[in-house]
Amino acid sequence: MSTVLRHPGVKRLFALNVAARVPTAGAGVLIVVHAHALTGSYAAAGLVAAAAALAVAVAAPLLGGIVDRRGQTAVLVASGLVAGGTYVALGSLPHSAPLGAIAALAAVAGAAQPPTGACLRTLWPDVLDGDREAVRSAFALEAAALELTYISGPAGFLLLAAATSTGAAMAVLGVVLAVGTVAFAAEPASRAWRPDASVGAGGAARGSALQAPGVLTIAAVTTLIGVVMGGIEVAVTAAGSAHGTGATSALLAIWGVGSLVGGIAAARLGGARGARELLVLLVMLGATHMALVAGGTSAVALGALLLAAGASIAPVFATTMTLTGELARPGTTTEAFSWNITALASGVALGSALAGAVVEAAGTGPAFVAMGAAGVAAAGLAAARAGTLQVPAPAPAAAVA
Repeated sequence: MSTVLRHPGVKRLFALNVAARVPTAGAGVLIVVHAHALTGSYAAAGLVAAAAALAVAVAAPLLGGIVDRRGQTAVLVASGLVAGGTYVALGSLPHSAPLGAIAALAAVAGAAQPPTGACLRTLWPDVLDGDREAVRSAFALEAAALELTYISGPAGFLLLAAATSTGAAMAVLGVVLAVGTVAFAAEPASRAWRPDASVGAGGAARGSALQAPGVLTIAAVTTLIGVVMGGIEVAVTAAGSAHGTGATSALLAIWGVGSLVGGIAAARLGGARGARELLVLLVMLGATHMALVAGGTSAVALGALLLAAGASIAPVFATTMTLTGELARPGTTTEAFSWNITALASGVALGSALAGAVVEAAGTGPAFVAMGAAGVAAAGLAAARAGTLQVPAPAPAAAVA
């Protein structure tokens, strides 16, 4: 990990990227809170949040594909300004605003969500001079740092909303998103990145990132990981409700801390190695989340189990990111990373709905078991398609005459 951070400009590039993604991490919950404040209805707020999430899932690969063809700067600046401005407009809506207008603005903001994460992952091989070990460590470090955004983003903007108003918090979120994205786009490494000149030339077609069998496998596996993530959030919320809102927040934060610790440990160990490590991590992900059923009604026991379960999350994401970058077809890397965003969002939506139904019908214990089973299913899928996850060995360097 220290080797990665010693590369020139890496700390600044990494910090700016993470800062630009804090508003994105906070947007989901703030949209729900703000829409409820405007409409007085959680059902309406849910529809608004769904519109934003669906727009993100549909548009992410499209924006990633444009980056692969045109470069990062224009896409980042345009999407950052559009998304940021739309969030400001959303925050400025009066209480009399119709639901259609609220949902439409949320959808525009979601569709324009800047591909800052995909762009950073595309940059790592160039920034780290093609050092595969350093790139793997960088992915692990990024996965750990993302937990900080998931903790600080929602908490920070909700606190701002409580101190001012949901509209003011939404406007601030938009400004921070726009400024952070433009600042990242202004970094020399991002501005200097160019699409693969060999793709599209001489009759070589770019095609879709999903034409790479390994990328398709990772997207399918990531969908199941999303089922685990979305479902566990619902099940933990239901389990913590008996102990109060503070208990739920604490339990989810402990889960995030476990992932943060796991990601840091993975980065120190040099990051992921490949398909075999992914399979092991997915089994751990499924088993440890299935074990949450043993927490019963004790918040303390559930917290301890969540800390252990979280430890596999960041390493799993680090491994899927590493494999995506190494398996993507030339000229489609940014789009490939963006498909993972779509897959994760789709899985989270499915897992949330499934867990809600199971909790309602049978309680939190069966919901934990079902979500853990989704993780085991992800491991089974990865094992069945292990052949598509084999990374070709790097070509030997040409001998010097």
